[in-house]
Amino acid sequence: MTDAAAVELRHITVRTGTDGLTPVTLTVANAGIEPIACHADIAHWYSLELAKAAPGAVLDIELWFDPETGTYAALNDKGENLPVERLWCGMDGRAYATRALISLDRRAEKLPAAERAMRCVENGGRLSCQ
Repeated sequence: MTDAAAVELRHITVRTGTDGLTPVTLTVANAGIEPIACHADIAHWYSLELAKAAPGAVLDIELWFDPETGTYAALNDKGENLPVERLWCGMDGRAYATRALISLDRRAEKLPAAERAMRCVENGGRLSCQ
């Protein structure tokens, strides 16, 4: 016989809307020859595709920043805040294996730039974004 741990289920309040949040737009130019996809890790086991860009195209990723906590969030179709643990882009179809991590300034009480632009290109079998 083995012991089993009990799990307590309880209601969790999910933040919705953008009150108190600052918009941050990340513009990504695909300077490569393959389509790219950008994702957000919103939990240690789940990622969300935010946008795709064909070669030569530019995409905008809209995130929301909480200046009190330094947390970035993506909004789902219900307006629920999905905290972003990591942001990355890679070549579409193998985005994780070819990913380039996108740094996010997470200092609480210091607003990041409202707009940030970068250019992504394949470099040695991986995507490189600067």
